[in-house]
Amino acid sequence: MSSSGTSSPAARRALDWRLRFGLLSLVWGFSFLFMKVGTEGFAPFQVTLGRLAFGTAVVAAAMAVKRERLPRGAWTWVHLTVAGFLLNALPFSLFAFSELTIPSSLAGICNATSPLWGMALSLVALSEDRPTRRRVAGLGIGFLGVLTVLGVWQGFDGLDVTGTALALLASLSYPVGWIYVRRTLAGSSHSHLSLTGAQLGLATLQLALVTPLFTSVPTGFPVLPVLSVAALGVLGTGLAFLIQYDLVAEVGPTTAQMVTYFTPVIATAAGVALLGESLSWSTPVGAVVVLAGAALTQSRPRAAGSPSVAPVPEHEDTRLRERPRTTASQT
Repeated sequence: MSSSGTSSPAARRALDWRLRFGLLSLVWGFSFLFMKVGTEGFAPFQVTLGRLAFGTAVVAAAMAVKRERLPRGAWTWVHLTVAGFLLNALPFSLFAFSELTIPSSLAGICNATSPLWGMALSLVALSEDRPTRRRVAGLGIGFLGVLTVLGVWQGFDGLDVTGTALALLASLSYPVGWIYVRRTLAGSSHSHLSLTGAQLGLATLQLALVTPLFTSVPTGFPVLPVLSVAALGVLGTGLAFLIQYDLVAEVGPTTAQMVTYFTPVIATAAGVALLGESLSWSTPVGAVVVLAGAALTQSRPRAAGSPSVAPVPEHEDTRLRERPRTTASQT
């Protein structure tokens, strides 16, 4: 990995990786609560714009400290513009709109379906990802979990279909963006931090252009929504990216990606405990089934005489599997 994009071993030892892993799980889990509170004071586009602005500021500060430069090359910026839309501007906005009508806990659970979408899409779009019985079984199990969360046997009674569909579309946007980035930016000579800083900046610009067209200037700035949007950007986007990348550098992608399975649990607990959201038995049961299916789709069969190898996430360094060094900042 680029030396400019990682912290020193001494700095990493200052805070044990397990504590940082737990912090990342909490930050991403609480991001759905922050979005919910943010939409109580601002329009969804405004929440997303604020989130991206604060997140970009954190990453820009990290780039300044490490003396990173922005990427060069016209096509690199074109690809990063698309990546910023698919991995940041679009899913962040869809989640914010979805939480106008669905609980933050349900949005967090929908986010956990992203690996399922990714597996299904990669089988079509990426020739090196071949279907296996285990991965197909995981996709089927995950789909059953989604149906359980939705309570399909009740005919979606009491469920806001539009809000749930928006959350599921947001989760679908991530793997679409990952595949695009993998096809266009894999092997880039620019550092992970540089690419992600540019990507977030471009996503912020996109929202800055769109938001005034569909919203009016807020009449007030209530304290809790403002703090929630700030926390969503500073913690859930900017700081979370830096922690995640540092974890991958220290303990590897297999361990670092396990945070995905804690996020919906924390999102559900936060929504129920702090926002008083209702929770039927089918929601946690379905969430467990979704996570089990997602885990199967991400697993690889153990080769004879060698340890099992989990798929390298899209934010991993290109020297591991020639994948692009950008991040989805996925919550």
